[in-house]
Amino acid sequence: MDSIVIIFIAGLIGLFAGMRKQTTLSLIVAILGLIGGGLAAYFRGTYISPIQSYAAQVPTPPMVILLLCGVTLLAILGGYQRYKQDPEHTSDYFALILFSLCGAILMAVPSDLMLFFIGLEILSIPIYVLVGIEKGSSLSAEAAIKYFFTGSFASAIMLFGIALLYGATGSFQLVEIQSNLAIGIWQSPMAMIGSLFILAGFAFKIGAVPFHFWGPDVYQGASNAVLMYMSTVVKIAGIYAVIYVFAMVFRDSYFFWIDLVSLIIVASIFYGYITAWKQTSFRRLIAYSSIANAGLMLFSLADANNTNVFFFVLAYAVSSIALVVSNQANGENSDELSAWEGLAWKHPLLGVSIVLALFSLAGIPPMAGFFGKFFLLWAAAPNLPYTTILALIGSVIGAFVYLRLLLLALKKPSVSIRIELPIEQSIVLIICSVLTIGAIFII
Repeated sequence: MDSIVIIFIAGLIGLFAGMRKQTTLSLIVAILGLIGGGLAAYFRGTYISPIQSYAAQVPTPPMVILLLCGVTLLAILGGYQRYKQDPEHTSDYFALILFSLCGAILMAVPSDLMLFFIGLEILSIPIYVLVGIEKGSSLSAEAAIKYFFTGSFASAIMLFGIALLYGATGSFQLVEIQSNLAIGIWQSPMAMIGSLFILAGFAFKIGAVPFHFWGPDVYQGASNAVLMYMSTVVKIAGIYAVIYVFAMVFRDSYFFWIDLVSLIIVASIFYGYITAWKQTSFRRLIAYSSIANAGLMLFSLADANNTNVFFFVLAYAVSSIALVVSNQANGENSDELSAWEGLAWKHPLLGVSIVLALFSLAGIPPMAGFFGKFFLLWAAAPNLPYTTILALIGSVIGAFVYLRLLLLALKKPSVSIRIELPIEQSIVLIICSVLTIGAIFII
């Protein structure tokens, strides 16, 4: 709870600091808020919290909070060049992201379904605004409307499932729900249908098939700066929430929903990678890549004790942010893949970052993405052997998608063009590259 309070206060201070139209001051406030929130999580339990009586309501593990704060920090730094172009509203961008992060922390590992739903809405509403904040862009306006309708529909489905589950168990507390389900209440039609509605709501939020719908349109309409946050933090919070609710709370009904989850996994991986192969837009390619990776993340449901998802989502987040930063460095309006031709030759750091990020997403050793996929699938294989085999086949298709983009970026241009990287983008690319290649020393 301390982390949420610190981040929220930083967002408020940033709004007031924005009145002076000093973009650097707004950035510093946001960075300090994220660092303070991360430190509060890391040192949890070593000091007496002034709001200690409320701490039990947010049991999110410190490592998850650190991950969310760290990825958000990279997203803010990576998108700063876009944010500072509008000095009157730079603080608004940062405040919306910080407020959304509060919801992400609240919903990642919930203790209460209603508290989880509140966190979900706090996470989602600022993103609706951020997606549509590009004034004069019809794509941005369309993306915001589509994301709003999709998010509202997902929230309605989720709320209906929560209501049915409450009717079956008589509680919103997840510990009490799990206890009631353990004695056989989950076999009641109300509990079974409620769990399926909740699963559908989660699938909407992480963008898994068949609930991806307008996801690629939303990614295409959002700016690169917003895309860095939306494609990573939202997915991380969503996958941790679905792991906790299903692998822990609904573990006694495992054989009721695991086949449906397996179907979602296979459909997401194959649809995401095959469709990504045909894209000519970078943002749409990233969108379909995120759909496939959402399917891979769901493998964590195969084993209630699976902790390897942390490593996988970290590898996915840093690789995705590195690619989006590279796309932004190439020009905010350069969304066509044709603009990536020779991009790796325009700056040495860009070239290194692109190679490492695409190798990681393709699952090529010794990158972080390889170890993330390996440990995730290895833990799931005993329970989902056929699904794991299909996922490996799908990953081969995905590797060709990423290598296609890599060959395009490495194609030597006829005319050498150099671009300058701002210091904050350079810092983000260096951190992402170090995390990508440093995985072998972490495990």
